Amino acid sequence: MSDNTITQEIKVTVNAAIQIVKIKEENNIPDHFGLRVGVKGGGCSGLSYSLGFEEEVREGDTIIEEEGVRLFVDGKSIFYLTGTVLDFSGGLNGKGFVFENPNATKTCGCGNSFGV
Repeated sequence: MSDNTITQEIKVTVNAAIQIVKIKEENNIPDHFGLRVGVKGGGCSGLSYSLGFEEEVREGDTIIEEEGVRLFVDGKSIFYLTGTVLDFSGGLNGKGFVFENPNATKTCGCGNSFGV
């Protein structure tokens, strides 16, 4: 497995990083776990985002270190996520992670699904 550690593919805002650390602490997830950020088929616009903590890096993953957090992104997902900003919003429209993806040509109202 090659070391594909980079910092420019996906940006993580300070708000998102704070929330990621908070979730890890509240759920007793060890510090060395990374947040897997991915794209999968489905959703009302064709593709949807996925998030989950994992201990191990997989073959072909890109490792992104931003704002003190580590992201693991598989090779297929990085294609759709390059240039994306991962943010966290606690505003009136709901609380959760927000993907600002320049590759998305259409999105749905929930913000969790997109098309390219």
